Amino acid sequence: MTVFGVPELEDLETALGGLEGKSILVRVDFNVPMSGGEITDDLRMQAALPTLQWLQERGAKVTACSHRGRPKGEPNPEFSMDPVRAHLATLAPGVALLENLRFNPGETSNDPAFVASLVEGHDGYVNDAFGASHREHASIVGPPATLPSAAGRLLAKEVDVILGVRDQARRPFVAIMGGAKVSDKLSVIESLLTKVDSIIVGGGMAFTFLKAKGHDVGDSLLEVDMVDTCARLLDSGATIHLPQDITALGGGGKLFDPEAGGEVRQAGVNLSAGWMGVDIGPYSAALFTDVILDAGTVLWNGPMGVFEDPRFQAGTRAVAEAMAETRAFTVVGGGDSAAAAKQFGVDRSVDHVSTGGGASLELIEQGDLPGLTALRS
Repeated sequence: MTVFGVPELEDLETALGGLEGKSILVRVDFNVPMSGGEITDDLRMQAALPTLQWLQERGAKVTACSHRGRPKGEPNPEFSMDPVRAHLATLAPGVALLENLRFNPGETSNDPAFVASLVEGHDGYVNDAFGASHREHASIVGPPATLPSAAGRLLAKEVDVILGVRDQARRPFVAIMGGAKVSDKLSVIESLLTKVDSIIVGGGMAFTFLKAKGHDVGDSLLEVDMVDTCARLLDSGATIHLPQDITALGGGGKLFDPEAGGEVRQAGVNLSAGWMGVDIGPYSAALFTDVILDAGTVLWNGPMGVFEDPRFQAGTRAVAEAMAETRAFTVVGGGDSAAAAKQFGVDRSVDHVSTGGGASLELIEQGDLPGLTALRS
């Protein structure tokens, strides 16, 4: 058993009296980014290989299953697993891959009939899809009710690392929170405030915090109904680092389209109407870098700005490079943060890049996930 009470692969091998000739269903997270029909980042596939290969080496017949995208419960060629299946054949020859689980509405509704169709003909089940284990979907919570089951290597590692950071972090413990909306991450921010020494806030959500401090945010992203909540958090006594300057885009400008016009300007924390904050400024980047370099543990979830637009990537780049430079134990919480770490070439310089943004946040907040609970059943 692992420290979180979930069976491991060795436990499954024991339960089945060996794996030679056994048929094992493995839930993986192969929801990989694609462009023009080509996989642009196979991190999640690479991360599943230790589990798939371990099972194959012991003679198991391995069938993987995954979702990709949001096909709304019906077949959609745009989200076919065919290109993923072709790449998997080069990474782990002999591993079969089912069609997109979400082509069936029973996946997201946790339909018992769909669960039954998944487990039919299989002797055991492995959950190695950390990035989907916060979902009570059929392929995550259903199979353990009827099959001997275990956590794969990736799932076990993710949980060990993230719970270890949450509960046994070296101090100072710094969390970096970015992204668009406070409302999306409010509960995890409140949870983190009881565990960390300070939080750095960037991205679109920073403007709601700045508004709560009485600043004018121009046309920046703002959640009006969250201003009072941000004011409460700021008044809580917790150390919350906010941007001290902003990179702003003027009227007429468009994100991802420099030719559209619109002036790009460095500004303070008060923006006039017609100006939209799209990144932290250089002074803020330097301040945040200092906090990261002085930390003992850093958890990063969310970019500092619209880093996909080259004009507004400086803030996120600075944070990424500080994550690579610091002596702290560093965890990148999946999603856009993982994409940014890869874009700026630091993904191999941090201690852990999670394969699940939402799952990592829920695990930090709740200390558990539906997928883990199911494996304990």
